[in-house]
Amino acid sequence: MIPKKLFFNRWTALLLTAGLLGGGYALYRQAKAPKPGERYLTAEVTQGPVAQTVSANGTLNPVKLVSVGTQVSGTVKTLYTDFNARVKENQILAQLDDSLLRAQLGQSEANLVSARASLALAQSNFARIDKLFKQEYVSRQEYDQSHQALQAAQAAVAQTTAAVQKDRTNLGYSTIRSPVSGIVISRDVDVGQTVAASLQTPTLFKIAQDLRKMQIDSSFAEADVGQIKAGQNVSFRVDAFPGREFKGEVKEVRLNPTTQQNVVTYNVVVSVDNPEEILLPGMTAYVNIHLAARDNTVLIPSTALRFRPTAGNKNSGAGKPASGRASEARQGGGQRGEGRGNTVYVLQDNQPKAVRIKLGIGDGKFSELVEGDLKPGDRLIVEDTWQESAKKPGAANQQRPPMRMF
Repeated sequence: MIPKKLFFNRWTALLLTAGLLGGGYALYRQAKAPKPGERYLTAEVTQGPVAQTVSANGTLNPVKLVSVGTQVSGTVKTLYTDFNARVKENQILAQLDDSLLRAQLGQSEANLVSARASLALAQSNFARIDKLFKQEYVSRQEYDQSHQALQAAQAAVAQTTAAVQKDRTNLGYSTIRSPVSGIVISRDVDVGQTVAASLQTPTLFKIAQDLRKMQIDSSFAEADVGQIKAGQNVSFRVDAFPGREFKGEVKEVRLNPTTQQNVVTYNVVVSVDNPEEILLPGMTAYVNIHLAARDNTVLIPSTALRFRPTAGNKNSGAGKPASGRASEARQGGGQRGEGRGNTVYVLQDNQPKAVRIKLGIGDGKFSELVEGDLKPGDRLIVEDTWQESAKKPGAANQQRPPMRMF
């Protein structure tokens, strides 16, 4: 059994050792701490232009895209055009096998000849019965029957005439013509392929009427769409030309929303001039809509909005709790809305001094200064190097003196 006196002496020694280590570590950190003037990284308040934008991805499409189909079934016999071909209105694009349609038309025309012959006979019979009826040589019943036969023959001629017209029209539909002038961007059939128009009209070609005028169909979140209006300037990029920026204009914000995974978006249509025809249908466009711009204003770097001093610094927030400052920092990171309040810090007497400011528009890197006692050339604290180094993994072990083992 260990004597109580010896047990007490060991605990006393351990406590004294821990105190010496803690004091030594504090002196070590104080000795290693940078000078106040070297501790803080700063960024300069500048003056210049700033623009606020909202961004989304979209797809380039022709303003008018016509799908060319067929109203009759048949086998593709001949193709007269192909991808990327320029076509004129009413130009022949393809020809279906019309053998059955011609046979049907011939049958209808023969029926028409027969109906006309029957009509001629009925007219002759009625003329004869009419004379005899007036001379009272035939009964009223015979007269009525002759008149009815004449009317039936007239109806048969009308019916067969309509059938001939229908079959002639269907025969004409076997020749596929372009409804507009434009460029063929899609051909969905080949020679020998059978197309069936029984349930729905099959699409044979897609023709862009004019690729010099394009549009971007893009989806913007409901949080951004309230700021988007027709006529706003748009800039966008495409992967095909990574070093080039293209211009456009908001044409309309369509009112039909799309909801996917509880996220509501709206289709924003951007009109684009494409005189060189280098922008192609289906390209992905990275769209920036310019909401507002300032030509010459005082700019606050966004990195300064995220800095918050440690609780031990003087003049660092006028007693504001850390949670409030963190919330304020989150609010300052956005770009939407003007009149945003925030706090930044300038270095005064080697200590951070809080300066209340009000921000306007921003582009993510800089924000417009609306109110606040700052001017171009002032330097704002963006980072505490001593505080950040203490946060790094293993920093405490690297700075703490080695513990002596007893």
